[in-house]
Amino acid sequence: MSDTSSDATTPATPSTPSTPAVVLDVWCELQCPDCRGALADLRALRERYGDRLELRLRHFPLDKHRHAFAAAQAAEEAAEQGRGWAYVEAVLERVEELDRTGEPFLVQVAGDLGLDADEFDTALIDGRHILIVDADQAEGKAIGVTGTPTYVIGGERLDGGTSQEGLRERVEEIADRLLAKAS
Repeated sequence: MSDTSSDATTPATPSTPSTPAVVLDVWCELQCPDCRGALADLRALRERYGDRLELRLRHFPLDKHRHAFAAAQAAEEAAEQGRGWAYVEAVLERVEELDRTGEPFLVQVAGDLGLDADEFDTALIDGRHILIVDADQAEGKAIGVTGTPTYVIGGERLDGGTSQEGLRERVEEIADRLLAKAS
């Protein structure tokens, strides 16, 4: 899932045609308290870089969280309906509710955001987004992702599952270097 300007929570800052966006892959799990803790850093990065930094949600549902796989599929449905990051943030802000309630909570959040909740319910039943989630998880395992959040930028993997301390600054250093090189 890519961060798009159609997502109402994403501030848009025009980029110059000569400066391509730097990609930050965010390996995340929507039932993960550490991923919720990373939201402030992700918001700050979006604020600082606008569309010069493309945030891509990559799914890495962990076995220990029984609703994580469904939440990843729901995030893909939200992206399809144009509100991917808004949905991700809304679910992460209420991880405990997801723990208690499961799939009905995922559909409720969709409705709260003005998305087509019936279509969410159908997507969770028919599994239309399973291949995307499976592919993300397989790629994550192949590059050494073992927990969430994990970031990949400029070919460097940064593990945030242990601590978020200093990670935003490290992402900024790499992004600044890549953007300077591209201009």
